Amino acid sequence: MTERKPPGVPFESWVDKQIRDAQARGDFAALPGAGKPLPNGADTSYDELWWVRQKMAREGLSVLPPALALRKEAEDALEAAYAAPSERIVRKIVTEINVKIRDMMFKPPPGPPLGKKPYDVEEVVRRWREGRADGSPV
Repeated sequence: MTERKPPGVPFESWVDKQIRDAQARGDFAALPGAGKPLPNGADTSYDELWWVRQKMAREGLSVLPPALALRKEAEDALEAAYAAPSERIVRKIVTEINVKIRDMMFKPPPGPPLGKKPYDVEEVVRRWREGRADGSPV
């Protein structure tokens, strides 16, 4: 469709004519997936940006800016630390996330600021011990 819309012809009529001409030529006859519904994943609820999410997943792109993704990862790591079965694992989880937090603190990423500082490993271990002693999650 390299033609330009002629002056004075309504846009909708011109587009409709282009589609009719393409159908007459058979341009739509052998399209992959013809007659099948568009893939929408397992989720049946309507999401108008489903194709954007699929494209980003295929391209390996993050939905969140790096700082926000790390904030989420830090919160998840803290929860995992509190649920860890041993003190050694608590220390390992907190130490690993602290390395990532420090890296981002000293190399500002694009997007919003991180707004987080490294966790105090001893404080996390103390709260983990307290949670284990009284049986309640932190």
